[in-house]
Amino acid sequence: MYQRIIVFFFGIMFVVGQSLFAQSTLNADAAISNINNEIPVDPSIRIGKLDNGMTYYIKKNAKPENKVDLRLAVNAGSILEDDDQLGLAHFMEHMCFNGTKNFEKNELVSYLQSIGVKFGAHLNAYTSFDETVYILPIPVDDEDKLNKGLQILEDWAFNASLDPEEIEKERGVVIEEWRLGLGADGRMREVWLPVLLKDSRYAERLPIGTKEVLESFKPETIQRFYKDWYRPDLMAVVAVGDIDVDEMEKKIKEQFGKVPAVKKPKKRIEYDMPQHEETLVAIAKDKEATYNRISIYYKHQKESFKTIADYRQQVMNSLYNGMLNQRLNELRQSATPPFMYGGASYGGFLAGIDAYTVTAIAGDNGILTGMESALEESYRVLQHGFTPGELERYKTELLAYMERAYNERDKSESGNYADEYVRNFLEDEPIPGIATEFAIYKEFLPTIKLEEVNALAKKWMTPNNRVVVVTAVEKEGNEVPTKAQITGLLEKVDKKKLEPYVDEVSATALMEELPAAGKIVDEEKKALGVTELTLSNGVKVVLKPTDFKNDEILLDGYSWGGSSLYPDEDYQSVTNADAIMSQSGLKDMNNIALQKLMTGKIASASPYIRQLTQGISGSAAPKDLETMFQLVHLNFTAPRKDPEAFQSYINQNKALYKNLLSNPQYYFMDQASKVMSQNSIRGGGFPTEEDWNNIDLDRSFEIYQERFADASGFTFFLVGNFKVEEIKPLLATYLGSLPALNKDEKWKDLNIRYPEGKVEKIVKKGTEPKSMVRLAVTGYFDYDKKTAYKMTSVAQVLTIKLIERLREEIGGVYGVGASASVQELPVGSYMLNISFPCGPDNVEKLTEAALDELKKLREEGPSEEDLVKIKETQKLEMKENLKQNRFWLSTLRNSYMYDRDYTEIEDYEERIDKLTAEDLKKVAAKYFTLDNYAKMVLIPE
Repeated sequence: MYQRIIVFFFGIMFVVGQSLFAQSTLNADAAISNINNEIPVDPSIRIGKLDNGMTYYIKKNAKPENKVDLRLAVNAGSILEDDDQLGLAHFMEHMCFNGTKNFEKNELVSYLQSIGVKFGAHLNAYTSFDETVYILPIPVDDEDKLNKGLQILEDWAFNASLDPEEIEKERGVVIEEWRLGLGADGRMREVWLPVLLKDSRYAERLPIGTKEVLESFKPETIQRFYKDWYRPDLMAVVAVGDIDVDEMEKKIKEQFGKVPAVKKPKKRIEYDMPQHEETLVAIAKDKEATYNRISIYYKHQKESFKTIADYRQQVMNSLYNGMLNQRLNELRQSATPPFMYGGASYGGFLAGIDAYTVTAIAGDNGILTGMESALEESYRVLQHGFTPGELERYKTELLAYMERAYNERDKSESGNYADEYVRNFLEDEPIPGIATEFAIYKEFLPTIKLEEVNALAKKWMTPNNRVVVVTAVEKEGNEVPTKAQITGLLEKVDKKKLEPYVDEVSATALMEELPAAGKIVDEEKKALGVTELTLSNGVKVVLKPTDFKNDEILLDGYSWGGSSLYPDEDYQSVTNADAIMSQSGLKDMNNIALQKLMTGKIASASPYIRQLTQGISGSAAPKDLETMFQLVHLNFTAPRKDPEAFQSYINQNKALYKNLLSNPQYYFMDQASKVMSQNSIRGGGFPTEEDWNNIDLDRSFEIYQERFADASGFTFFLVGNFKVEEIKPLLATYLGSLPALNKDEKWKDLNIRYPEGKVEKIVKKGTEPKSMVRLAVTGYFDYDKKTAYKMTSVAQVLTIKLIERLREEIGGVYGVGASASVQELPVGSYMLNISFPCGPDNVEKLTEAALDELKKLREEGPSEEDLVKIKETQKLEMKENLKQNRFWLSTLRNSYMYDRDYTEIEDYEERIDKLTAEDLKKVAAKYFTLDNYAKMVLIPE
């Protein structure tokens, strides 16, 4: 379960009225023939309303197969709490997992785990100001699972037990979740939120509530909330998946229609956001803050969006948002960027309000500069507008995005549809379907004129209902502006005469001339539809065509070597070389020119340099596959050394990392990395300012060229929607022509090892009563895949036991988990991690309980019940993975890297079924002793 404290939507918000349910579901072309028509509903969705007022949405969708995504949406959240119920909307969400009419105490979670539904990863819920949503994906390979899934939804809706004993146990869990919000962000929010939400009820109804209420409320208080607001007329059931629509509708009517409508229901009030003429300013600073952030909000009443014309307006908003953010991104890439991040957008805010928001994240002493620079770009649009070239490029970009979504219309995941229908119920977002939306874009995008988009700046940037929020690092050497300085800056920018934006477009093609093609010298057909090609320059290419996605092809290519071949004094230069080159552009094009040239292309290729390998990863839509291969070729043959891009990269990262360790959690992570790597410079800690100063552009460029000078050792993998014969000419042209030196490089073992024996590290940082515990059990072994699988399975069982013991029984944590990382190279090694946040007073008790659960696994092994749970989860996840391009890409890559047989995945069910409790007991007893064990704890200063 998780909680959304504040909901700010900066994307496009499509909102329509309740009349949507009664609209005709015309075909796409007919529906948009008249711009004044209301936005139609996708005819493939079955929408209905029961006599008791409950709404339902049903859609058949076969991806993933044999699965249905269920949702229960409740139009009630923390905004409806009485003064003695602060936090109980969210607490109620928790209680739905702690006993219902048909599932006592924790039986519900236990049952779902037994059919492969993992708590947190699959099964979930959230509470916000105005809503509570329950998320339940269910396998439907037999009808009993589906029936029980619907029973669970009914129990959440109407049959929560709210047992006083369970309420008492859950108090600790929710208070631990409340504790997670403590710290700099929480303290600063208490300053700025009442200003941003001035005089509104929202400022007083954060979903997490107050510690005082959470600790002391009586059971009847939460029962009152459940009775008042969990009722059919405020609820919707959503079912999307591999189902029969008629049968599902029948089941929903039987399951939920028997519940009577509430007589004399309590009025569901829609709370508003009071307006204000003056500009409000909130300044909050904190010693543990990690960066300076400035946001200017221009609040407006939300307009009604019901018609095709309204949709066209939303497309205009998207054009404006996209073009302005491209300008801000250009500023960020300058040698001395005025901000680390700058963004602006118009979209949904809260309580029937939209907002135009301009945000900048700045380094020390850069608050006013960052604010001025970000704001000036909005004023530049206000004074001069966008250029015709910008508009045409972004139209092309939007249309390409929509076309890709349209091409994937029969391969979209059920969960995406389910979430969309939840938004329709709660927020009136229209659901016309991608065919209608793509038709609207094709019909009306060309009709949008430049002056229409330019006019939005004047409409959005108004002096009334304006709020400026500054959150800053409180420390010597960081000047935080006063309210007078901020209002003065607003007046200054408002009066400033700005130069028009100059839209420089220089590049016309990635490659003017194609390289001399190599040849395919060998071809081998392998198992499971895989083809292996060898090119004349020694490059190997492994191909697996799939039909999992219509518009997706993934690429990865690697060779051995990586940063391991360079001494420590080169480490920062080598480990940042890939990012520096990516930000520098290609050939004679800087990154901005390259981005403009790539408008409308769905293709990418990015270099990487890791410890033992270097390589290129990429992706493309089939129509842009050649573009992806050209990017790959240029990343090898035409990297660009750009001093301005280099300086921008260094300055941004210096500013970003400068205050990062002020945050106790980041500081703890940094210290833990140093412990586990025995203070190795390559151990994963956060870079210091000195580290950034030690990066040399010439050396980084030289190292990059060395790493990609020899393609003969590379193996490339392509997975996705292509045909082998059709792709061969592209492979010969762009990969077969890459330089080959036949160096046959290998990686080097740098002897970075875990600490030996028992290590304890207490880290004192922060002022809030928050602790973090990390327990690490490590060791070395002769790697074999079966043992590695058993190790990860032990960690999965241990996670179940830790949740039961530390969360459900003791009530001392909100989240806890165990994970096992197993490596074959540079040496066979493993690490079992147990981590959890908690109150400082509970560190020792919870640590002992966690280690006790590990001890039980070593001595007794898992129960058959827990073994079944992890097996079913593994089967369910593997079944879905086998239909994912990225899974196959990773599987094939690992099989070649480590000389493994990838066909073993065909027998995954047999392998899982063979796993026994005794197997896990033996592995835990042999490897997960405390001989090499690190205990790291964060406590407040």
